[in-house]
Amino acid sequence: MKILVTGFDPFGGETVNPAYEAVKLLPDTIAGAEIIKLEIPTVFSKSGPAVEAGIQAHNPDVVINVGQAGGRACVTIERVGINLAEARIPDNAGEQPIDEPLQPDGPSAYFTTLPIKAMVKNVRDHGLPCHISYTAGTYVCNCVMYNVLHMAATKYPHIRAGFIHVPFATGQVVDKAVTMASASLETISKALEYAIEAVVTNQRDIGEAMGTTH
Repeated sequence: MKILVTGFDPFGGETVNPAYEAVKLLPDTIAGAEIIKLEIPTVFSKSGPAVEAGIQAHNPDVVINVGQAGGRACVTIERVGINLAEARIPDNAGEQPIDEPLQPDGPSAYFTTLPIKAMVKNVRDHGLPCHISYTAGTYVCNCVMYNVLHMAATKYPHIRAGFIHVPFATGQVVDKAVTMASASLETISKALEYAIEAVVTNQRDIGEAMGTTH
């Protein structure tokens, strides 16, 4: 099995992006699966094509995109990507779409095809916090999640795909608010590794209740 794991470059004034920094720390093999690592641009119009170039170059069985969600306290596995681009700030190329569909003829949303409950459970079983998230936002993270799932649905039906958000790295919050959550890059990377391990070992998801009450 081949798994393409991508992480974004820094954006929003940050000098690092913990997404790709943590991806770089992943082992080259997880549970027997080959791990291919790829940095992609934090740009609405370029992120999807960058992932597709990786798909065409490596022909992976699974694509997992990883992005930063500053303020979240732990790694979160996204369940759904929506067909909307709504940028509060410009991306790294100055693009700032407002109230635009990502795919004019696409469905309103795509659900991940990864076994996300099994992923969360495996991370937790190794002593690290992890949760399912039901919003990937409306910035480039949601853009790449939706577009990659659209590719899988329309062009690469053998591919399972999804998105993982990670918190700020510890070094990013030195001058931020005292309540700002963070984690070490090593901890983030370990959580990603355990999540990926569950993807390899679970073709189907587990039937465990992990919803929210709000």
